[in-house]
Amino acid sequence: MKVSYHGHSVVKVETTNHTILFDPFISGNEACDLDASTVKADVILLTHAHNDHVGDTFEIAKRNDALVVAPNELANYLSSKGLNAHPMHIGGSREFDFGKVKFTQAFHGSSYTEEDGNVVYGGMPGGILLTVEGKTIYHVGDTALFTDLKMYGEMNDIDVAFIPIGDNFTMGPDDALVAADWINAKIVVPVHYNTFPVIEQDPDDFVSKVRTGEGRVLKVGEGIEL
Repeated sequence: MKVSYHGHSVVKVETTNHTILFDPFISGNEACDLDASTVKADVILLTHAHNDHVGDTFEIAKRNDALVVAPNELANYLSSKGLNAHPMHIGGSREFDFGKVKFTQAFHGSSYTEEDGNVVYGGMPGGILLTVEGKTIYHVGDTALFTDLKMYGEMNDIDVAFIPIGDNFTMGPDDALVAADWINAKIVVPVHYNTFPVIEQDPDDFVSKVRTGEGRVLKVGEGIEL
């Protein structure tokens, strides 16, 4: 399978039979190389409701008849807008035809701002453990550092972890290094940085300091074969 990075927190997983998108913030994301009007997806996985993570979910899901898996309140909101959305919650896991999804904790916020400015509560934010074709991918989501990340690392054999380093809204590089130690993934990829001035970071400096696993900066559109 191929796992590729597409700017901000956008991750694409291409398996034998499915294309899975995490947090498809494409339109308005100058760092993203995807086109929301043409990108293929069978499944969309959402960590939380913020607009820079829900992104182009509506257009992509409707055009592809894609399943959206999201935290309960966000999934219910998306369902009310006509999407095929499956609700989950923190600590819950489920086997789908494309793989196994488990939601972990994340310490952050979660709300969706509609075009008219109305703010919709999105439930609890989360991280997502995706296990497919014998490999486990951990999209940590937007979060502060918290000690249960060590437990997730001990309970799971994680092949690649996507960890935010942007600071201000999430953990910064120093805390992300601790998170990488605890998660104990074979490959550590920084995400959620340099999209906006307030989260500008040096990803190469970060990966040079990763102590556990292999730190790897993925250029936009670059992937890893697992």
